Amino acid sequence: MRQIILDTETTGLEHAQGHRIIEFAGLEMINRKLTGKHLHLYIHPERDIDPDAQRVHGISLEFLEGKPKFREVAEEMADFLRDAELIIHNAPFDVGFLNAEFERVGLPSIKNLCANVIDTLREARDQFPGKRNSLDALCDRFEIDRSNRTLHGALVDCELLSEVYLWMTRGQESLVMDIDVDLPGGQHGAMDFERKPLIVKRANEQELADHQSYLNDLDKSVKGSCLWRSLETPAGEGA
Repeated sequence: MRQIILDTETTGLEHAQGHRIIEFAGLEMINRKLTGKHLHLYIHPERDIDPDAQRVHGISLEFLEGKPKFREVAEEMADFLRDAELIIHNAPFDVGFLNAEFERVGLPSIKNLCANVIDTLREARDQFPGKRNSLDALCDRFEIDRSNRTLHGALVDCELLSEVYLWMTRGQESLVMDIDVDLPGGQHGAMDFERKPLIVKRANEQELADHQSYLNDLDKSVKGSCLWRSLETPAGEGA
């Protein structure tokens, strides 16, 4: 499954009040490994940025001067997200903004564009009820280095979220594991569990006689031939 770790920064908290996306970041992950493919965009919002929001992400309107408008990057963004499973911390926030932006330019909603959305905040609340589950708190819980994160930024948050997601979904990947061992000459390789041949020990004459005596007693008790007789190898057919 192709997955996209996604985050946005915005001019404010409510897309219904006309707030806009000003930064978008997505990191591609396939088979639980980042591929190196990503999309990172700064977007001019065509409106002011709330001071409280700017204090969080540090992006000013002056910085965004000359950056593309959303309609200029919408197709590129939609193509990057198409058919992927999105992994987002507090997904309703980002999905709400993306849906509002896509609707403005006549593109499909996230529900129709993408395969699925995983909300890591909701997953964290299920795993750690009653505890703080912000991205910072989860990084601390899983001992993920966030020393480079001084402000909220979409790209760095995606990088941190990718590590958080992998920690949250850790499990036994396979019931068969290669065990790396030292081999002669300093080589390394998987341990070879060689099965030794089974030793077949045949019954002696006394044991065979005791067995036959026991079967005879069983025959008498069932007034016929006991079940074991049907399992015995007919004379002349055994080795």
